[in-house]
Amino acid sequence: MNSIYFDELEIGQEFISPGRTITETDVVMFASLSGDMNELHTNQEYAKHTQFEKPIVHGLLGLSICHGLMFRLGLFEQTAIAFLNVENWKFTAPIFYGDTVHAKFTVQEKVHSRSKDDRGIIKFSVQLINQDDEITQEGVKVIMMKRKQEKNE
Repeated sequence: MNSIYFDELEIGQEFISPGRTITETDVVMFASLSGDMNELHTNQEYAKHTQFEKPIVHGLLGLSICHGLMFRLGLFEQTAIAFLNVENWKFTAPIFYGDTVHAKFTVQEKVHSRSKDDRGIIKFSVQLINQDDEITQEGVKVIMMKRKQEKNE
């Protein structure tokens, strides 16, 4: 799909990302990068004695993957200016090694910039959904985007 500008987005418009399977390697790499070696994520024997009975994916890894899935849509190439905020993010169900997730993005709100005519702010309602159609995470992502500039000839 091609890049999309602020002006081209409509309230209620939905986008569904491709899927991505989360592997144990993803979890190990994230744990190493972030320093979060909590045994709930990294120790199979420990996790057997938890409510989940097996290791779970870091919540922040799920959030990060969700963000990556947003950009896999190709909508924001050269039109996104800045990622501004995550609002009301909730971790609603565990993600396990081997789960395949995709994300649903719905345009919730559009606000024209008060100081610069070449941009606006979009709030996307976001859901990270697993292979069983269970919402594992959800919230709002706020992105500043370019407006389409008319060419004066």
